[in-house]
Amino acid sequence: MIKDMVPFVHFYDQDFVDMYDRSWVWIDELWKSGTEANGFSGSYLSYPGQETFNQYLNCLSSLFLVYSNQNNSPFPLLDYFYTKQESNGAIRGEYSIEDGKAVFSANNPEGISPPLFAYIEHGFYHKIGNKKRLKEVVPILERHYSWIQATFQKPNGLFSVPVEACQSGNIDRGHVYYPLDFNAQLAVNALYMSAIGDILNDKELSFRYKRIYFSLKTRINSMMWDSETNFYYDLDIKEHRINKRFIGAYWTLLAEIPNDERAAYMIEQLKDPAEFGTDNPFPGVPVSSSDYSEEGNGYSGGVVPVNTYMVIKGLEKYGQFIYARECAIRHMYFILDTLHPDSDTIGDVWEAYLPNKEGFSRTDAIDGFPRRRLLPYVGLVTITLMIENIIGLEISLPRKTVDWVMPSLEAMGIENLSLKRNMITILSNKTDRGWEIRLESEKLYYFTIEILSESKKKTLPIPSGKCSMLIDKL
Repeated sequence: MIKDMVPFVHFYDQDFVDMYDRSWVWIDELWKSGTEANGFSGSYLSYPGQETFNQYLNCLSSLFLVYSNQNNSPFPLLDYFYTKQESNGAIRGEYSIEDGKAVFSANNPEGISPPLFAYIEHGFYHKIGNKKRLKEVVPILERHYSWIQATFQKPNGLFSVPVEACQSGNIDRGHVYYPLDFNAQLAVNALYMSAIGDILNDKELSFRYKRIYFSLKTRINSMMWDSETNFYYDLDIKEHRINKRFIGAYWTLLAEIPNDERAAYMIEQLKDPAEFGTDNPFPGVPVSSSDYSEEGNGYSGGVVPVNTYMVIKGLEKYGQFIYARECAIRHMYFILDTLHPDSDTIGDVWEAYLPNKEGFSRTDAIDGFPRRRLLPYVGLVTITLMIENIIGLEISLPRKTVDWVMPSLEAMGIENLSLKRNMITILSNKTDRGWEIRLESEKLYYFTIEILSESKKKTLPIPSGKCSMLIDKL
């Protein structure tokens, strides 16, 4: 039933396909409708023990629900927060699942959340293709940014928010006043707001956010980078760097903040087994840190799927496609091994995993940790990374393009993927005639195939109907 509604993936390891399928079944089971009391007019992805609508989790869920062929629409997950916007532009991080009222805590009195709306909306546009929606949400996103700026920006141009707002769990960030990850996320926000301006042909919007982006980029590079250790750091209230490395620094890659030389230093540390290069990539703090633990120690030595997703997307920006894919595959194996610890038992999926062996991260420092079946985290790997990095497809609906990057020729692909009222199928298989890509489409689109191991790249218009291409003939 579920298979008929969502795209069907093919991959040489059937366990990966089963994990992808199972994720959609779980999503279906956890799919709920809002109530009159909480004001959620659509339906949404819940998770066990849910007490609030969490802005961060809803944004993350949107990144894989875009592949549901609109059967599990991601739009209500963001629209709910937009309807809650206050007159000053504020959108709080959490709202009660009972009555829809904003939920605040002493540690985060303004209820600020990582600012990911522009990044998500830009993705919506390319995966689902609705320019009208972009026009409608831009004023909301602008007011939201103005509120963040008025409330949290300091005279030095950086932003100061409570560490609790950064979703970094129990990673030790004492004395942090200017969180690196939040400032890098704001740079991501500005980068994608500028890109949205370009899509809408709004030169003023594009230029304004480009200026905000470069201003933040300059400050992060000049104040938060340490040239001795070749890493970015949080700052304390006196603008001194706090010499503790953590995985959140890699938001800077997604924001395209480091130059190629600095990025190379940071990527080196990702690959180093004595730093972030554990078998299951990537722990919250490096192996060399005193806070690291082979038992996870919560978010410190634990591998949290959202962090792995974020690093992989950052690696792509610096042309590290093969390494990014390898990391996605490695992380997927750890999720699978924890789900099936042995042939007779079935485990589950979790909020955080161990860095070097199967199993989930443990700690007493966080109540209820780790959360079981937290699909907003796990689905980023089992669905989004599965389609975008492990299979290697990049889709843009407005451009009518599908790019397929394959490190080497393998039997894999996707069936029944919706490209705006156009269902497409792309499969590679070895036949008697050699490696062949079979394509099926209802309408014309443009297909780019790139096989890195063979240095082959070709863009072709794919007509409606069925056709195939032989790789040897490219």
